Amino acid sequence: MSGMDDWNAKIIEEFRANAGRVGGQFEGAPMLLLHTTGAKSGKARVNPMMYLAEGDRLFVFASKAGAPTNPDWFHNVVAHPEVTVEVGPDTVDMTASVVEGPDRDRVYAEQVSRYPGFGEYQSMTDRIIPVVALDRR
Repeated sequence: MSGMDDWNAKIIEEFRANAGRVGGQFEGAPMLLLHTTGAKSGKARVNPMMYLAEGDRLFVFASKAGAPTNPDWFHNVVAHPEVTVEVGPDTVDMTASVVEGPDRDRVYAEQVSRYPGFGEYQSMTDRIIPVVALDRR
């Protein structure tokens, strides 16, 4: 297991033990667990991440902490948009879609206003960090 996989596993365990709440650097932040199907492997994957809620719609951000490439989970949701999300104590079947243009910019700006680290991530990379909408199926 790589360092990142081990780190994710600890966050996932804490999330599930505390009805969706985690401590450390994510204390008080809105967190979810995104279940995807591997784009190439077809294997089930789970990634913890922060989200932004607008009504019933959730948004997640493929920031990868400002890395030059998109995270693997982003490629997975593009290939297989039917996802499952654990949010709080609930598990919900959702469909993922990439948000683009002015809508993407508005949602990303809102996330930056709440969590300025997302602005730092964008400044660290030449790519436009993708925003993914999650809608209930």
